[in-house]
Amino acid sequence: MGTEAIETTISTGTLRGSVTDGIRRFLGIPYADPPFGPRRFRLPAAPDAWTGVRDATQFGPSAPQTPYRGRIGELLPSLTSDGTNEDILTVNVWAPTDATDPASGPLPVVLWIHGGAFERGGSSIAGYDGSSFARDGVVFVSANYRLGSEGFSVLEDAPRNLGLEDIAAALRWTHAEIAAFGGDPSRITLMGESAGGALVAALLSRPDTAPLIAGAIIESGPLDAVDPKRAGRVTRALAKRLGIPATREAFAALSPAELLAARTTQAAGSSPLRGAPGFLLARDPESLPESPRQALPTASAPILIGTNTDEYRLWFTPDALAKISPWQASLGHLALRIPRAAVRAYRAAFPDAGTGDRLGQALTDSMLRAPMTQVADRRTAPTFVYEFAWQSPVDGLGAGHALELGFVFDGVGNPDSIRMAGDAPPQRLADEMHGAWVRMIRDGDPGWEPFAPGRRVRVFDVDSRTLPLPRAAAVDAFRPAS
Repeated sequence: MGTEAIETTISTGTLRGSVTDGIRRFLGIPYADPPFGPRRFRLPAAPDAWTGVRDATQFGPSAPQTPYRGRIGELLPSLTSDGTNEDILTVNVWAPTDATDPASGPLPVVLWIHGGAFERGGSSIAGYDGSSFARDGVVFVSANYRLGSEGFSVLEDAPRNLGLEDIAAALRWTHAEIAAFGGDPSRITLMGESAGGALVAALLSRPDTAPLIAGAIIESGPLDAVDPKRAGRVTRALAKRLGIPATREAFAALSPAELLAARTTQAAGSSPLRGAPGFLLARDPESLPESPRQALPTASAPILIGTNTDEYRLWFTPDALAKISPWQASLGHLALRIPRAAVRAYRAAFPDAGTGDRLGQALTDSMLRAPMTQVADRRTAPTFVYEFAWQSPVDGLGAGHALELGFVFDGVGNPDSIRMAGDAPPQRLADEMHGAWVRMIRDGDPGWEPFAPGRRVRVFDVDSRTLPLPRAAAVDAFRPAS
């Protein structure tokens, strides 16, 4: 079947998209005005209306960013943008053609938020194609947002968490406009991975956006927002390097390309254990009054949340892990504030693992798994926890960070997934995971037992099982003293 043109009208004007194989696509739709010129380092503003028919067959430009380098650049897809094309605050919609049939009723909606450590990524990455979700009866929306210095600087005279404010605007756009694509605005699930998962958690923690969210899916997302002083370390260091004050006026006087160049130099050689600070969400009375780790336990929406067994193996090569000595691991434990009880538990849980791998597991638990478990333990609303354990044969990656994405999107044959999972991953596992995510979006239940009261976790592998919380002794060693 060929591609045909199709039109729909939203509040700002008429869009011309395309339809192929029963899937309608509308790409590059502005949900806010370009955040440059006088709007730079300002809150997102509502988009202008247009006359005539706007072409919606091409993705909008990505936020300013540089590509990944080194091994991570070989494993993860990269985008490049210097900010020359300013219309970056856009969304994309995939919807089944039968969503236009009034007899079928409006369909559930998912808003996908990409990851990339708050400074890379974009909705145009091939692995984030929403066709598989639309095929299965979901209206799929994805959004770009400001990254890096443009989106997460802590400046004296500018709003904080601008990238988060962008995604809040994208959520409001979805709620207001999705009926035109056959979606149900009362059934919007947020879904994000890594930094995108952190943004999902943040929106679910905000009083203004939480009521718009029917459910949430958080994949390997940090759940902490830090005080502005800590979040501003990267901004202050960048300002010092540039010889300017950390103010909106001084940063806005530089082009996005100049800020990117300075950040690239600043971050060279950094790792999760050492080097330049990264961008973080800041606690802020206006944009994020409470850290998600504290707010999520009382959120009423159902949540699907999980991590990958070997998250750290994306960030450290096998050679780097093998070179970590017991002395270096001890320093790492001190730097990460790993409890002694946790160190003992890792030795018991991984008796044959090297020192580097045990330190990597401690890093994973400190950043992701322990906060997730603490939140899940305290929630009363439905909470479904997973662990992705399938081992990739590629370059010692194991069940590394972001590996699950090809399975979630039912796209293990996509080049982006092949880079990480090889050319023979189990399609059966992709069928299982994608089906569970669709059920979560459609029904608020992915199909296995909730975490409470038995601390049950769905472990995805060649033979998936629902088990008691894996490595509970190590994870629980991070629990704050009561």
